[in-house]
Amino acid sequence: MIDNNKENSEYILDEGEFEEDQPELVFKQEIKKDEEEDDTEIPPQEEESYRAQSKLIDEPTEGLTPVAIHDEVETSFLDYAMSVLVSRAIPDARDGLKPVHRRILYDMSELGMTPGTQYKKSARIVGDVLGKYHPHGDSSVYNAMVRLAQDFSMRYPLVDGHGNFGSIDGDEPASMRYTEARMAKISTELLEGIKKNTVDFVDNYDSTEKEPAVLPSRFPNLLVSGSIGIAVGMATSIPPHNLKETIDAVIAYARNKDITVEELLQYIKGPDFPTGGVILGTKGILEAYKTGRGQIPLRSEYEIVQLKNEKFRIIITKIPYNIRKSAIVESISKLDKENAVEGISDLRDESNRDGIRIVIDIKKGFNPEVVLNKLFKKSSLLTKFSVNMVALVNTQPKLLTLKDVLDVYLEHQKEVLTRELNFDLKKAQDSIHILEGLLAATNNIDDVVALIKSSSSDEVASKKLIEKYSLSEEQAKAILNMRLGRLTGLSYSKMTNEIEDLRKEIQRITSILDSEQELVNNVIADLEKIKEKYGDSRKTSIDASASSSIDEEQLIPRKDIVITATVDGFVKRVNLEEYNLQNRGGMGSTGMKTW
Repeated sequence: MIDNNKENSEYILDEGEFEEDQPELVFKQEIKKDEEEDDTEIPPQEEESYRAQSKLIDEPTEGLTPVAIHDEVETSFLDYAMSVLVSRAIPDARDGLKPVHRRILYDMSELGMTPGTQYKKSARIVGDVLGKYHPHGDSSVYNAMVRLAQDFSMRYPLVDGHGNFGSIDGDEPASMRYTEARMAKISTELLEGIKKNTVDFVDNYDSTEKEPAVLPSRFPNLLVSGSIGIAVGMATSIPPHNLKETIDAVIAYARNKDITVEELLQYIKGPDFPTGGVILGTKGILEAYKTGRGQIPLRSEYEIVQLKNEKFRIIITKIPYNIRKSAIVESISKLDKENAVEGISDLRDESNRDGIRIVIDIKKGFNPEVVLNKLFKKSSLLTKFSVNMVALVNTQPKLLTLKDVLDVYLEHQKEVLTRELNFDLKKAQDSIHILEGLLAATNNIDDVVALIKSSSSDEVASKKLIEKYSLSEEQAKAILNMRLGRLTGLSYSKMTNEIEDLRKEIQRITSILDSEQELVNNVIADLEKIKEKYGDSRKTSIDASASSSIDEEQLIPRKDIVITATVDGFVKRVNLEEYNLQNRGGMGSTGMKTW
């Protein structure tokens, strides 16, 4: 029996003929009719009325303003480029810091992570900087902080790191949840006086916090720390310098703005890289300082040690700046395997916490100077540091000469000191004003105490004090904020002496503000103190007479030879050691006539 339920409704009975051994009923699937297919609903997006018609808008309509696409692309790209230049990649010429570095140091100062305090987790610093000031990726903040803590990247590290902050081999630093940090001692000089209205503050990205537009920077950090950055259509590459030499150059420029670059070289010899090395010649230095661009050849430091059996050993102790030590070892090993440099018997990296030590053993019979010259020519033991001193001046990127950098920094320091002195001046004047009010109260202490006790509120007492003793609101407030026990115990003579000291301080400040030369002298005095406190000797030496290029002659082994002339007119060159080892019967070197 067949149940024609809903599940079988699409099947129909086939009434065709069938054999006896076949089933009595045969089902087949019903073929849908064409008219059912025609009833299929057309999607709305396929209907003609649904499709948008293209229309050229050549005049403002419905709130839309027509803009040519090439104009929009050009404007938008320029806005993006300037955003990268100003907000990310190029340092400010006044404090030598990119925004991310400035925000890191300011945030650490606000969190109390000053030298001598306990280290705090790097993740804490990164999170605070991201949340308050730097709305970008966490890796951008952490990588910037790591670089500030690396003594092989920074001539004077601005962050005191605790933990694995990477190595000169190119090893990655540990994750921010493991490392800890605090401010380095010298970085406090960058923020010195920031609480005294020495710099402008601006809104952060969401206008919920204030951040400094620039730091006071009590030392010329742009030259001292240097900077490397790639922006859009522009880049900067400023080498680090020695603190003592840079301050001496600033002082020399402050005393004589007509000083020449050649004369400045007496004070600032050239870049001073944290990894040491030897600068070859002064031509590149002079060109970079005069024009803002140049190439400075930098060579590794080495020593050649003579071993037994007439063998030699080359020991590399300092390498060029921004070059990974592991990359140097790998490149030397590759040159040896490819026979590009002959004479190397062994290569070892014996570096440890005491310093770099790359050992190259030379085969017997090879001149170590020739091998070394070939390595200088074909490996990173000799590089050129490209100088491109681009920095922001009034938020605009500019190519600066050495004198430009010194001038921008000096003007910044004069402004910082002027604002600091004005802050101190107002504070001293306000203190005298309050003390004069307290003196008036002390002269009439009994009446003042009675007046305060009889008043129903502080507002009533304040009005009575102002009317009776001709006080200002600030003076009356200071009296009312003081406990009666302390008010009655005020010493008249002590306050008069304090007022006298404050008047002398006001006179000192006023004399500085009224004289440009006195202002400059105070800037110089502050710089001298920092030089005395943080100054050290150079790490990078300068070989003024050296050449930056390797001549072909330097790649040829130097040998002592003997040149002989025969009676037949032939000339022959023989190595001296071979000449001495002639067989029996030969005249040898003893029979040779020399000139």
